[in-house]
Amino acid sequence: MSQEQTYKNAGFGASVPRGTRPAIVVVDFTYGFTDVRYPTAADMSAQIAATRRLTDLARAKGFPVIFTTIAYHPGEVGRLPWLRKATGMAALLEGSRLVEIDEATGIQPGDPVIVKKGASGFFGSPLSALLTGAKVDTVIVTGATTSGCVRATVVDAVQSGFNVLVPRDCCGDRASAPHEASLYDMHQKYADVTDAADILKWLSSIIEK
Repeated sequence: MSQEQTYKNAGFGASVPRGTRPAIVVVDFTYGFTDVRYPTAADMSAQIAATRRLTDLARAKGFPVIFTTIAYHPGEVGRLPWLRKATGMAALLEGSRLVEIDEATGIQPGDPVIVKKGASGFFGSPLSALLTGAKVDTVIVTGATTSGCVRATVVDAVQSGFNVLVPRDCCGDRASAPHEASLYDMHQKYADVTDAADILKWLSSIIEK
C-alpha cells in the first residue's frame, strides 16, 4: 500500500474549506532568518518575493497582513529551555538587526508585528485575538522556517479554530528534507498546502464586503 493510500485510509488529507475573510500571517521573515551573513539564516529571496505578491493583494482588498518575529531580552537567554536546545536562536536579541522584518517583504506601517519567544505565532501572543477581532475565517501562513515556526503556527492556527492554507513557494527552510517532510505532514493533517498562484487567484475572486 502506498504512503498516500495509507493516509487516505486513515482519514487524512481532506480539503480545507475556504472562507471569505482571509488573513496572511508572515512568520519570521526577519534578517536573522533571511540574511545569509548570519548563521541562523538561509536565502529566502524567492519565498519573500512570492509572499509579497500575496500580501500586496491582501492589503489592497482590505485583508489583514500580520508579521511575526522572535526577539529575546538578554535576561531571558539563559533561562528559556528552547535556547538550550537551539543555541543559535539566542542571537535574536531585542533591538538587533536580526529581529527586524526584512524590508524586502514590503511590510507597511499598518501591519501588526507579533513578538514571540517560541516557535508558534499563537503561543503567548495576541495573534488569535487579532484574527478573531478582524472576523478572519481562513489563515494563510507563509515564512520561515517550514519545519519550525511555520509548522508550529499552522498547528496552533487549526487548534485556534481557523482554516489554514500554506503556499509552499512562500515558505523556506535551511534544508530541503525537513521542508518537504513538513509540507507533506501539514497537508495531510492541518492545512491545504498549495502555491502562491492558487492563493492569488482565490484572493482575487473574493468579493469585498
